[in-house]
Amino acid sequence: MRCPIGEGQKIDGEVNSTPHEQMQREVDYVRAQQILTSMLEKDLITLSEFNKITELNRKTFSPLLAEIMP
Repeated sequence: MRCPIGEGQKIDGEVNSTPHEQMQREVDYVRAQQILTSMLEKDLITLSEFNKITELNRKTFSPLLAEIMP
């Protein structure tokens, strides 16, 4: 069953993306978080900075599971 809203159209201000685009955002988010974790482990950033950047990454990449991710 197809959604009546086409790909790329906005729903409540958000773009309805294709499954491929959403998957790419998920992968990009995971990669960004892996780099961020590595930086934290090497004491290149503080825990506070890690948390702030994680929040920005969630907004930027909009992963579907962001609300349940640590």
